[in-house]
Amino acid sequence: MSMQNILIIDDEADMRNLIEMYLGNSGFQCFTAENGSEAYNILKNTAIDFVILDIMMPEEDGYEVCSRIRGNSEIPIIFLSAKGEEWDKVKALQLGGDDYIVKPFTPGELIARINAVLRRTGGAKSDTGFLKIGKITLDKIARKVTVEGKAIPLTLKEFELFLFFIEHKNQALSREQLLERVWGIQYTGSLRTVDTHIKTLRMKLGVGDYIQTVWGVGYKFEVPGE
Repeated sequence: MSMQNILIIDDEADMRNLIEMYLGNSGFQCFTAENGSEAYNILKNTAIDFVILDIMMPEEDGYEVCSRIRGNSEIPIIFLSAKGEEWDKVKALQLGGDDYIVKPFTPGELIARINAVLRRTGGAKSDTGFLKIGKITLDKIARKVTVEGKAIPLTLKEFELFLFFIEHKNQALSREQLLERVWGIQYTGSLRTVDTHIKTLRMKLGVGDYIQTVWGVGYKFEVPGE
Protein backbone atom coordinates (compact mmCIF):
# COMPACT_ATOMS: atom_id res chain seq x y z
CA MET A 1 0.00 0.00 0.00
CA SER A 2 1.30 3.44 -0.85
CA MET A 3 2.36 5.57 2.09
CA GLN A 4 -0.19 8.17 3.18
CA ASN A 5 1.06 11.72 3.80
CA ILE A 6 -0.38 13.18 7.01
CA LEU A 7 -0.07 16.81 8.09
CA ILE A 8 -0.05 17.38 11.88
CA ILE A 9 -1.04 20.93 12.87
CA ASP A 10 -0.44 21.66 16.56
CA ASP A 11 1.36 24.51 18.32
CA GLU A 12 2.86 22.19 20.96
CA ALA A 13 6.13 20.66 19.75
CA ASP A 14 5.94 17.72 22.18
CA MET A 15 2.47 16.80 20.91
CA ARG A 16 3.55 17.07 17.27
CA ASN A 17 6.54 14.84 17.94
CA LEU A 18 4.44 12.30 19.83
CA ILE A 19 1.83 12.02 17.08
CA GLU A 20 4.55 11.86 14.43
CA MET A 21 6.17 8.96 16.30
CA TYR A 22 2.87 7.07 16.58
CA LEU A 23 2.00 7.55 12.92
CA GLY A 24 5.52 6.90 11.66
CA ASN A 25 5.54 3.56 13.46
CA SER A 26 2.28 2.71 11.67
CA GLY A 27 3.65 3.42 8.20
CA PHE A 28 2.49 6.99 7.62
CA GLN A 29 4.67 9.80 6.24
CA CYS A 30 4.31 12.83 8.53
CA PHE A 31 4.63 16.58 7.97
CA THR A 32 4.23 19.05 10.83
CA ALA A 33 3.15 22.66 11.26
CA GLU A 34 2.81 24.76 14.41
CA ASN A 35 0.29 27.22 12.98
CA GLY A 36 -2.02 27.87 10.07
CA SER A 37 0.54 29.77 7.99
CA GLU A 38 2.99 26.87 8.04
CA ALA A 39 0.16 24.44 7.29
CA TYR A 40 -1.05 26.34 4.21
CA ASN A 41 2.48 26.45 2.81
CA ILE A 42 2.86 22.68 3.22
CA LEU A 43 -0.55 22.01 1.68
CA LYS A 44 0.36 24.21 -1.28
CA ASN A 45 3.65 22.45 -1.99
CA THR A 46 3.07 18.86 -0.81
CA ALA A 47 0.50 16.22 -1.71
CA ILE A 48 -1.12 15.72 1.71
CA ASP A 49 -3.67 12.92 2.12
CA PHE A 50 -4.90 13.67 5.65
CA VAL A 51 -4.84 16.44 8.28
CA ILE A 52 -4.75 16.14 12.08
CA LEU A 53 -5.72 19.49 13.55
CA ASP A 54 -5.56 21.00 17.05
CA ILE A 55 -8.06 23.71 18.03
CA MET A 56 -6.27 25.92 20.57
CA MET A 57 -3.51 27.62 18.60
CA PRO A 58 -2.27 31.24 18.45
CA GLU A 59 -3.18 33.52 15.54
CA GLU A 60 -5.75 31.30 13.79
CA ASP A 61 -7.40 28.58 15.87
CA GLY A 62 -8.23 25.14 14.50
CA TYR A 63 -11.74 26.15 13.53
CA GLU A 64 -10.42 28.95 11.30
CA VAL A 65 -7.76 26.70 9.79
CA CYS A 66 -10.36 24.04 9.01
CA SER A 67 -12.63 26.61 7.34
CA ARG A 68 -9.80 27.86 5.14
CA ILE A 69 -8.77 24.35 4.12
CA ARG A 70 -12.37 23.47 3.34
CA GLY A 71 -12.53 26.53 1.11
CA ASN A 72 -10.62 24.67 -1.59
CA SER A 73 -10.10 21.07 -0.48
CA GLU A 74 -12.05 18.01 0.65
CA ILE A 75 -8.98 16.46 2.29
CA PRO A 76 -9.97 14.39 5.38
CA ILE A 77 -9.54 16.27 8.69
CA ILE A 78 -9.54 14.87 12.24
CA PHE A 79 -9.65 17.36 15.10
CA LEU A 80 -7.46 16.37 18.05
CA SER A 81 -8.11 18.65 21.01
CA ALA A 82 -8.25 18.92 24.80
CA LYS A 83 -11.60 20.68 24.40
CA GLY A 84 -14.15 17.97 25.10
CA GLU A 85 -17.45 19.81 25.31
CA GLU A 86 -20.23 18.74 22.98
CA TRP A 87 -20.41 22.26 21.50
CA ASP A 88 -16.75 22.06 20.46
CA LYS A 89 -17.30 18.74 18.70
CA VAL A 90 -20.44 19.94 16.95
CA LYS A 91 -18.76 23.11 15.70
CA ALA A 92 -15.74 21.16 14.43
CA LEU A 93 -17.93 18.73 12.50
CA GLN A 94 -20.15 21.50 11.14
CA LEU A 95 -17.07 23.28 9.77
CA GLY A 96 -16.09 20.20 7.81
CA GLY A 97 -14.14 18.00 10.22
CA ASP A 98 -14.49 14.27 9.58
CA ASP A 99 -13.93 13.17 13.19
CA TYR A 100 -13.02 14.54 16.63
CA ILE A 101 -10.71 12.97 19.22
CA VAL A 102 -10.34 14.33 22.76
CA LYS A 103 -6.88 14.46 24.37
CA PRO A 104 -5.49 12.41 26.02
CA PHE A 105 -5.78 9.60 23.50
CA THR A 106 -4.17 6.23 22.83
CA PRO A 107 -2.10 5.45 19.73
CA GLY A 108 -4.46 2.61 18.86
CA GLU A 109 -7.51 4.88 18.91
CA LEU A 110 -5.80 7.50 16.74
CA ILE A 111 -4.71 4.98 14.09
CA ALA A 112 -8.13 3.30 14.08
CA ARG A 113 -9.93 6.62 13.66
CA ILE A 114 -7.60 7.67 10.81
CA ASN A 115 -8.13 4.40 8.96
CA ALA A 116 -11.90 4.59 9.50
CA VAL A 117 -12.05 8.10 8.02
CA LEU A 118 -9.87 7.04 5.08
CA ARG A 119 -12.21 4.14 4.33
CA ARG A 120 -15.28 6.34 4.66
CA THR A 121 -13.91 9.14 2.46
CA GLY A 122 -12.35 6.86 -0.13
CA GLY A 123 -8.85 7.96 0.82
CA ALA A 124 -7.56 4.48 1.66
CA LYS A 125 -5.34 3.41 -1.19
CA SER A 126 -5.80 0.02 -2.75
CA ASP A 127 -3.75 -2.99 -1.67
CA THR A 128 -4.58 -4.92 -4.83
CA GLY A 129 -1.99 -3.08 -6.91
CA PHE A 130 -4.51 -2.88 -9.76
CA LEU A 131 -5.88 0.55 -10.70
CA LYS A 132 -8.26 1.52 -13.51
CA ILE A 133 -8.49 5.19 -14.51
CA GLY A 134 -10.66 6.04 -17.49
CA LYS A 135 -9.23 4.11 -20.45
CA ILE A 136 -6.01 3.36 -18.57
CA THR A 137 -5.22 0.32 -16.42
CA LEU A 138 -2.16 0.23 -14.15
CA ASP A 139 -0.78 -2.88 -12.45
CA LYS A 140 1.57 -1.79 -9.62
CA ILE A 141 2.85 -5.31 -8.97
CA ALA A 142 3.70 -6.12 -12.59
CA ARG A 143 4.63 -2.45 -13.21
CA LYS A 144 2.54 -2.51 -16.35
CA VAL A 145 0.31 0.13 -17.97
CA THR A 146 -2.27 -0.54 -20.68
CA VAL A 147 -4.50 1.83 -22.62
CA GLU A 148 -7.69 0.23 -23.94
CA GLY A 149 -5.97 -3.15 -23.55
CA LYS A 150 -2.79 -2.15 -25.39
CA ALA A 151 0.44 -2.36 -23.38
CA ILE A 152 2.32 0.94 -23.09
CA PRO A 153 6.12 0.59 -22.69
CA LEU A 154 7.21 2.93 -19.90
CA THR A 155 10.65 3.38 -18.39
CA LEU A 156 11.06 2.94 -14.63
CA LYS A 157 10.86 6.68 -13.91
CA GLU A 158 7.95 7.19 -16.32
CA PHE A 159 6.02 4.49 -14.48
CA GLU A 160 6.85 5.89 -11.05
CA LEU A 161 5.91 9.40 -12.17
CA PHE A 162 2.61 8.21 -13.62
CA LEU A 163 1.80 6.19 -10.49
CA PHE A 164 2.49 9.22 -8.30
CA PHE A 165 0.11 11.29 -10.43
CA ILE A 166 -2.63 8.67 -10.18
CA GLU A 167 -2.30 8.33 -6.41
CA HIS A 168 -2.62 12.13 -6.09
CA LYS A 169 -5.38 12.63 -8.64
CA ASN A 170 -6.85 16.14 -8.91
CA GLN A 171 -4.00 17.68 -6.88
CA ALA A 172 -1.79 20.40 -8.36
CA LEU A 173 1.81 19.20 -8.02
CA SER A 174 4.86 21.40 -8.44
CA ARG A 175 7.88 20.38 -10.50
CA GLU A 176 10.02 20.57 -7.35
CA GLN A 177 7.67 18.23 -5.53
CA LEU A 178 7.58 15.72 -8.39
CA LEU A 179 11.36 15.78 -8.70
CA GLU A 180 11.82 15.16 -4.97
CA ARG A 181 9.18 12.43 -4.64
CA VAL A 182 10.00 10.48 -7.83
CA TRP A 183 13.73 11.07 -8.32
CA GLY A 184 14.63 11.61 -4.65
CA ILE A 185 16.04 14.50 -2.66
CA GLN A 186 19.61 13.56 -3.61
CA TYR A 187 18.94 13.98 -7.33
CA THR A 188 20.92 16.89 -8.76
CA GLY A 189 19.30 17.19 -12.18
CA SER A 190 17.18 20.14 -13.33
CA LEU A 191 13.42 20.64 -13.28
CA ARG A 192 13.48 20.13 -17.05
CA THR A 193 13.76 16.43 -16.27
CA VAL A 194 10.15 16.51 -15.05
CA ASP A 195 8.93 18.39 -18.13
CA THR A 196 10.69 15.95 -20.45
CA HIS A 197 9.22 12.87 -18.76
CA ILE A 198 5.71 14.36 -18.75
CA LYS A 199 5.97 15.21 -22.45
CA THR A 200 6.96 11.60 -23.16
CA LEU A 201 4.20 10.24 -20.92
CA ARG A 202 1.56 12.27 -22.72
CA MET A 203 2.82 11.05 -26.08
CA LYS A 204 2.92 7.38 -25.03
CA LEU A 205 -0.53 7.40 -23.39
CA GLY A 206 -2.06 9.08 -26.42
CA VAL A 207 -5.58 9.33 -24.96
CA GLY A 208 -7.15 12.45 -23.52
CA ASP A 209 -5.49 15.20 -21.56
CA TYR A 210 -4.94 13.28 -18.33
CA ILE A 211 -1.86 15.24 -17.27
CA GLN A 212 -2.74 18.92 -17.34
CA THR A 213 -0.42 21.89 -17.00
CA VAL A 214 -1.27 24.16 -14.07
CA TRP A 215 0.31 27.48 -14.97
CA GLY A 216 2.50 28.92 -12.24
CA VAL A 217 2.38 25.66 -10.25
CA GLY A 218 3.23 22.54 -12.23
CA TYR A 219 0.95 19.69 -13.29
CA LYS A 220 -2.26 17.93 -12.28
CA PHE A 221 -3.69 14.50 -13.17
CA GLU A 222 -7.40 14.52 -14.01
CA VAL A 223 -9.67 12.01 -15.73
CA PRO A 224 -11.60 13.66 -18.60
CA GLY A 225 -15.33 13.69 -17.93
CA GLU A 226 -15.08 13.12 -14.17
